Formats: sequence, C-alpha cells, structure tokens
Amino acid sequence: MTTARLVMTVAMPAVVLGCSPGGEAAASCAGVVTYENRDYLPTQDEDFTVGERLGTARIAECDDTPNDPDVAIPEGTTDAYLVEGRVPAEAIAVGDSPASARLVEIR
Repeated sequence: MTTARLVMTVAMPAVVLGCSPGGEAAASCAGVVTYENRDYLPTQDEDFTVGERLGTARIAECDDTPNDPDVAIPEGTTDAYLVEGRVPAEAIAVGDSPASARLVEIR
C-alpha cells in the first residue's frame, strides 16, 4: 500500500500542472487573444504606451481545468490598441479602455 500511495503522490502534481505525456508543461489557453488571425499571449511587461484603437480582438473560450467548471473562460471580445514603438504583428494592447489595457505579444 505504501508504494501505491507514493506513486499517486508523485503522479498527482503532473495532473494538476497539466503536463503533457512527455513530461513537459502543456500549453495553456488562458489569456490567449486573437487579432487579425494572430494569437497573442499576455506578458509581464508593464512598460509600454497605448496608442490608437485598432479594432476588436477575440478572446477564445478556454477551459484548462475541465474538472473545475467554475474557472472556464467564456468566449468574448475586447478592444485592441496599438502599442507605440511596436508593430501589431508582434504586440498589441488589449482591454476595455486604454488605461486598463495590458500588453500581449505574438506567440
């Protein structure tokens, strides 16, 4: 019984972390934003200046934790803004207003 508990203890973190069969972390869909057929991911960079509104970006439905339905992200839309000094093919800002926009970069 001790061996079975040890195996379950070691295996559980891999399930919780969303590891792929090869032992690598599985890609998360949380935070993915699509604009002009390009997918962007959030960054930690907070040093950017929001420019003019470009249009509407799509937030894809996401459920990284299928066993916990309370954390699913529904499909939606948000405003997309130019980031000064960057081209939209590499980064945009997204949010309900320029003041609340966050930087996302092409993945």
